[in-house]
Amino acid sequence: MTESEQRTRKKRIDPKLDAAGWPLPRGGKLRAFRSEEEETNNGPADYALWLEDRVVGVVEAKKLTVGPQNVLTQAERYARGLQDSKFDFDGYGCPFLYSTNGEVTWFHDVRHPLNRSRKVARFHTPEAFRELLGRDLHAACDKALALPHDHPMLRPYQKDANAAVEKAISERKRNLLVAMATGTGKTFTLVNQIYRAMETGIAKRVLFLVDRRALAAQAVRAFNSFEVRPGYKFTSDYEVYSSRFQTEDFGDDEKFDPKVMPREYLENPKPGHAFVYVCTIQRMAINLFGRSAIFGTGDESVDEDADKVAIPIHAFDLIVADECHRGYTSQEVSTWRSTLDHFDAIKVGLTATPASHTTAFFTHKVFEYGYEQAVKDGHLVDYDAVNIRSDVRMDGLFLREGENVEVVDPESGLSAMDQMEDERAFDTAEIETKVTAPESNRKILEEIKKYTDGHEQENGRFPKTLIFAVNDLPHTSHADQLVNLARDTFGKGEAFVTKITGAKDVDRPLHRIREFRNRPNPGVAVTVDMLTTGVDIPDLEFIVFLRPVKSRILFEQMIGRGTRKGEKHPDKDHFTVFDCFDGTLLAYFKNTTGITAETPAPPTRMITEIIDNVWANKDRDYNIGCLVKRLQRIDKAMSAEARDLFAKYVPDGDVAKYARRLPGALRSDFVGSMKLLQDGDFQELLVSYPRPQRTFMKAYEQTDNVSSVYMFRDVAGNEFKPDDYLKVFQKFVTENEDHIDAVSILLDRPRAWSPSALTELKTKLSQSRYRFSPDNLQKAHELKYRKALVDIVSMVKHAADEEAPLLTAAERVERAFEKITEGKTFAEDQQRWLDRIREHLRANLSIDREDFELVPVLSDAGGWPVARKVFGKDELESLIVNLNEAIAA
Repeated sequence: MTESEQRTRKKRIDPKLDAAGWPLPRGGKLRAFRSEEEETNNGPADYALWLEDRVVGVVEAKKLTVGPQNVLTQAERYARGLQDSKFDFDGYGCPFLYSTNGEVTWFHDVRHPLNRSRKVARFHTPEAFRELLGRDLHAACDKALALPHDHPMLRPYQKDANAAVEKAISERKRNLLVAMATGTGKTFTLVNQIYRAMETGIAKRVLFLVDRRALAAQAVRAFNSFEVRPGYKFTSDYEVYSSRFQTEDFGDDEKFDPKVMPREYLENPKPGHAFVYVCTIQRMAINLFGRSAIFGTGDESVDEDADKVAIPIHAFDLIVADECHRGYTSQEVSTWRSTLDHFDAIKVGLTATPASHTTAFFTHKVFEYGYEQAVKDGHLVDYDAVNIRSDVRMDGLFLREGENVEVVDPESGLSAMDQMEDERAFDTAEIETKVTAPESNRKILEEIKKYTDGHEQENGRFPKTLIFAVNDLPHTSHADQLVNLARDTFGKGEAFVTKITGAKDVDRPLHRIREFRNRPNPGVAVTVDMLTTGVDIPDLEFIVFLRPVKSRILFEQMIGRGTRKGEKHPDKDHFTVFDCFDGTLLAYFKNTTGITAETPAPPTRMITEIIDNVWANKDRDYNIGCLVKRLQRIDKAMSAEARDLFAKYVPDGDVAKYARRLPGALRSDFVGSMKLLQDGDFQELLVSYPRPQRTFMKAYEQTDNVSSVYMFRDVAGNEFKPDDYLKVFQKFVTENEDHIDAVSILLDRPRAWSPSALTELKTKLSQSRYRFSPDNLQKAHELKYRKALVDIVSMVKHAADEEAPLLTAAERVERAFEKITEGKTFAEDQQRWLDRIREHLRANLSIDREDFELVPVLSDAGGWPVARKVFGKDELESLIVNLNEAIAA
């Protein structure tokens, strides 16, 4: 620490200048060299860096104990005093300045007033300076800012992200962060961004860093398939390189051959080079620092052909770090940071889950598009929750004296039966790491199977399911155990369940990921970390947490696997999260996770009220936002019939697209855009649009250690078990008897029951803060009372009086018909009409005259005129009133 400045220069600084290509001249003519104690009008500069006959850089040296950042001002002073300079940058006689203590080096490019000084890992080479002098970043930025964001495949928010990045670069910001929710097309956005940067001259050599080979393969596919303009791929204009892949890493139907990065492109970058290099962080760390640099950085094996390479700091102009949140250990964070720090380049971090270590490096968050906004815009889907309770997972495991156990040698896999000589307790953290209870895993899978069976019956397909295991260690693998148990439990064959991890016993993991994504088999995948981030599986519908998680970032990435809209199954409107720790995982992250923390505003108002408030300019922006979200919900909840009805008002009945465009339309033509929203028929359709029929299979609670419960969420994110949900519903009905006319009719005035009353009831219930939709209420009654398909009339009556029977719609209609037809006889044509009316009532629980003209089962038989002729006018009207009353009684 007593090292003198002269000692620092000779021991630390001079060797670094020599290595960078700035030697002292020792005879002969050099094109690039350094001079020492270079005289200036403001005193001698420690070093001057020369290209041919002109000084291009000044270096101010300090002893090791002095921080170099603030002594750049001395280098500035000497640069202003350079004699006979060939340059003049607002008074500076050279473009590039350094200050260093031999270990830490700061650099300032003074050619533009917005350029900030920055720390660099090494001195630039003469070739780097020549390239910098030959490049006009200011003109490139102007070109980028003027280039239209008109790519037809990009969504508006993706174009906004590109614009934000280019604006930040033009402001000379160099460490940028783009935060976009999982599933919103981050990679696609940045591929377009990279092309724009290369086209405008902002960058020519681009490094695209990922942390897994699966993501590297995915990125290579993205670049190769990206159309920069109609008929032209990215690779038509620029080369895309990568490290060597296995043949099976790409599908048989993919015709392109990934190109391996030429070594000389790394060691000797040229101004004429223009390419993208897709590389894993592990491989690049080896290239820069040797193989020891990647110890403790994840569970994936490293490339055998990777070795140390002399890569200069200017090898890349732009670095995009995909999934830059990665780094769950200090070693991983250090590897990421050291690798990025080596290069003097513009750096863009891309993530869905910014962490403190991420924002500390990528200091300028230039764009953010969160999960809640993406759901609101219709680009992602929300989730349902099922809490599974296992006594072993929640309370640990207790082995009794004399209990038989199988003892496994983790090294060899050899095992032997033994008897416990004493009792021993294992806490929950030791489950699957020190002890396993196969029966517990089996029963959890059997509980999940009840939900997969229900989904399969309701939707006609098995839900693509991802299970997160605790580990995949040799001989004691939790993942292996789950694969074997799942094959038995689901009973769909060996190939139906697969393991996808980075373990050595997994053959062609990237191929397996592709199969899981694109084919019906496998339907279930078990993983640990490999599918936590970046892998795109749009049709994933079930996510099972059998792995305890404490990292917010990791949890968000895991749950984010399900947020994408369906690709082969466009009817996917949600995904289901199975919390096998009795809901504690979701509760733990509720207030810290972007997905679960911010909840939508409570929809306590009718949609017509929101429209009226927009028209009246009452908090207009807020109400427009509420209206857009409500329209998005309608689009998700409507049936095919409803879409046909909406097609009368909006193109193709696409309410989601109409909602997305509505804010802009209101800004440009408020009065004209409000005409449709104020149309009475359109408003009626918004309230009473046909919903799809849905069923829910039974999921009985298990008494044998494992049970499950479907959780109901209100608009504030609070969760309720079925029993608690029905208690809240009971209170809601009691408190609103005098406020909701339909409730009052059912409880006190059944003769006034009608389709309009039913519509009002469903609307008021669904738009309450507790989301009392018919589906939710049916699920709750089924789970508590083991009664499927309870009708909405029964629900309300039972909430007011627990003695009231719970009936299905069919049972209620039959009871009503028995009451009104008792002791009466009907002619054959009358009986046929009664059958038609019965069919309609089973689906609708009410009837009026309009139904005879609108409902096919009635209108196709002649509608009201024919029915009136068969029964007689007064008799038919009396029949309708009596049927409605009998249903509501």
